[in-house]
Parts: sequence; C-alpha cells; structure tokens
Amino acid sequence: MKHLDDDIRELLEQKFHQYNHSGFIQDDPVSVPHAFTEKEDIEIAGFLAATIAWGQRPVIIRNAQLLMQWMDYSPSDFIRHAGDADMRHFSSFRHRTFNGDDCIIFIRALQRMYREEGGLEGVFTACWNEHAGDAGRAISGFREMFFSGMEAGRTGKHVADPLKGSSAKRINMFLRWMVRADHAGVDFGIWKGISPAGLCCPLDVHTGRVARKLGILERKTDDWTAVVELTGALKTIDPLDPVRFDFALFGLGMYEGF
Repeated sequence: MKHLDDDIRELLEQKFHQYNHSGFIQDDPVSVPHAFTEKEDIEIAGFLAATIAWGQRPVIIRNAQLLMQWMDYSPSDFIRHAGDADMRHFSSFRHRTFNGDDCIIFIRALQRMYREEGGLEGVFTACWNEHAGDAGRAISGFREMFFSGMEAGRTGKHVADPLKGSSAKRINMFLRWMVRADHAGVDFGIWKGISPAGLCCPLDVHTGRVARKLGILERKTDDWTAVVELTGALKTIDPLDPVRFDFALFGLGMYEGF
C-alpha cells in the first residue's frame, strides 16, 4: 500500500476540514436531497441527482430540481403511487445524454424496488452483503438488479458497471452521501448497513488531477483500477473513513485550480 508523506497527509486533513462544511452544500448536487427530511425522499432525490451529476453544477442542480417539481416535491410518494398518466412530463426531460426515455425507465425501476425489494437501501445493502463488502462487485450487482426484468437498451449506460472498468463516480458519490455521517452535515449517514470503511472515492477530472499531482495516484486512466488505487492510498490516512478526503481533492481542484 502506498506510503504518503506527512506533508501530504497534513494537506489533505487541512483541506478536508476546509471544504467539509455546510457552505459546500449550496452549489453542489447534494443540495437537492438536502431539500427533504424523510429518509426515502432523501435517497430517491439523491439517487436521481447523482445520476445526472455530470457537466456544469448549476445545470445539474436545476434539472434535478425540475424532476423534484414534477414529483410534486414528494419523490417517495410519487415513486410508490405514480401511474402512466403521471409520467407525461418526464418524456420531455433532457440532461446531456440522459433523456426522457431514460428517465421513465429509471422511475419504473425505482417503483419496482420500492414496491417489492426494500428500496434503494435494501437493494444496495443486499448487494454489499452478498459480495462481502467488495464495492466494485456490489455496485455491479446493484446495476443488474436495477434493470432486472427490463430491456435497458441505451439506458444501461447510465448505471455504471465497475466490472467493465467504469470508475462509477456518480454511484460512489451517492453512496458517500447516504453512508457517511459526520458533524458537518453534508453527507447524510442514513444507511447503517454499509460501513464507510468500504466505500470508494468518487473519481472525476478534479480529484484525479489533484491526486496525480500529489503523487497518490499513478494510474493515468480514470477507471475502476484507479479508484481502487486512490482509495487504498487514502485508507493509509483514515482506514475507517477514507472517502472523506474526496472533499479535499475536489476542493483543491475545483476551487483552487491545484
């Protein structure tokens, strides 16, 4: 496992405390689930916001809020009870390559999960336990269950599969939101069946660039192998909560141009 110099450790700790605070929420997609207080509203809003979390953050937030508006700001109730007539708005949804057909397939998959399979937490936790906390296999298993009994087609690309090399950035970010709990109140910590120690760091252009400049990530491609390498390095600082340093890496890249 990679040894990190003390100055790198100190920098990451400092930047974690600098960026992991409530002021982070306003301009981040995590603001979308923070509009809710009920657990299932939070996790559904979070999952949909994370699903479209690529591109400019103001556009991500605006489009995710539009989905919440179409769900009458009660995503859990909508998912459980919506019929065909309630889907009319969603056919016109667009966020980059995520279109109305994709949106409706996602809603139908979520309906099945909440009506029959224990919801997002139940499915994710079952996959986590089945694969003994192997995050990559658990996420791949979740993907398989998400599209179970459906013809996913092109929509399938919107749920990452680490076993095919994907970095699964958006799912790892969603899991960070649901599983991590700390005093800053950015992440929710409402899922108790998955340990923060087993999470993997969300890897995007900002975190990858900073990690490579700091010398804690050698792999040049932002894929699952790089995610495992980066998370392993972060575990040498905090084996119980390695992904908290996502705040530090992202903040250095996004706000400081490191």
